[in-house]
Amino acid sequence: MNLIDALPIDWKIVLLKEICKIIVSNVDKHIFENEIPVKICNYTDVYYNNFIFSELKLSDGTVKSEELQKYSLRKGDVIITKDSEDRKDIAVPALVLEEMENVVCGYHLAILRPFSKKIDSGYLSQMINYAPINHQFQKLANGMTRFGLNICSIENAKIPIPDLNEQQKISEILMGCDLKITIINNLVNELKIRNKNISKNLISGRKRIQGFNNEWKFIPLENCLKNEIRLVEKPKEPFLSIGIRSHGKGIFHKPNFNPADIAMEELYEVKEDDLIVNITFAWEQAIAIVSKEDDGGLVSHRFPTYIFKKEKAIPEFFRHFILQPRFKYLLELISPGGAGRNRVMSKKDFLKLEVKIPSVEEQKAIAEVLDTANLELKLYEEKLRLLQEQKKGLLQQLLTGKTRVILR
Repeated sequence: MNLIDALPIDWKIVLLKEICKIIVSNVDKHIFENEIPVKICNYTDVYYNNFIFSELKLSDGTVKSEELQKYSLRKGDVIITKDSEDRKDIAVPALVLEEMENVVCGYHLAILRPFSKKIDSGYLSQMINYAPINHQFQKLANGMTRFGLNICSIENAKIPIPDLNEQQKISEILMGCDLKITIINNLVNELKIRNKNISKNLISGRKRIQGFNNEWKFIPLENCLKNEIRLVEKPKEPFLSIGIRSHGKGIFHKPNFNPADIAMEELYEVKEDDLIVNITFAWEQAIAIVSKEDDGGLVSHRFPTYIFKKEKAIPEFFRHFILQPRFKYLLELISPGGAGRNRVMSKKDFLKLEVKIPSVEEQKAIAEVLDTANLELKLYEEKLRLLQEQKKGLLQQLLTGKTRVILR
């Protein structure tokens, strides 16, 4: 059963041209003399934002007077992306929340201007963003290397609608959810920037934690680490195999790995708090500290493991230290050769790398600050995920009429 067949009997299926005016913009980014200065709402402004409002940093441009009259944005306009290199990026919507003087719609976009007595603009924006309806626009787009919607395709797209009062109530609920998502998403992005700056300053010693004044010292990694070899026979039953993502992205699991899929007869076990590195992609920062969830996983000989000499260094500090650009640079130095798999890290040279670190006591203090900051970020990321799941569920219920709103 498709979406239309499942709709309540009192909902209608209408063409977009019946409920809104469609305006396809041809305003490109330029600044010419003798034209009117404007702000231009571009493709990326729509793609990355649910709402368009005055606080967004829009591009400067100029237009002719007739272009200003034709393409100026109004409160309640729904803007959609009308062409893209990727079909899935067609008809991404954004709702204009307020009146803004001299703001025009840019190229690669189309304005849907709702007829106020037929369609609620918030409802229209939500419906276009709903996957089954959005997929319709993707199928209407044509092209080879770049996909695009022409005005006829947009006009003849079909939208299911209840009566206007129900549209407005649905819009109120979903936009309220979007507002919460936007607030939390902005906070997550701010925390990521904050954490990056805190880490860079504390790990480099540019900023010190109160109470610590001793000078940091350069010492070779062999003073901090010891290569730990835990050789085991390849299991006869499926086992937990682990790998390391490049660019400091951490360890990933390959659970229930089939022993028949690997030719080696001997593997190596990792333990919690080990430092582990992929010698093939060390130059891409494929290095990590083993967590409790990774404990007992098996790796090949290309993943040497090291334990910490805790009188000199601790894993809690190095979990952050190894992610710094300076450490990546050091790994590149000891990974000679061409690109890709030809750049194998020298295990011998790895332990000779000199790093500048503080005392263990200061390492603990730094790690505590950074772990606390990361925990706060993870809490908000989880909150964002839950809100997005809640919004997904609301879309499924409200935009299909499975759940009806109570009108007052």
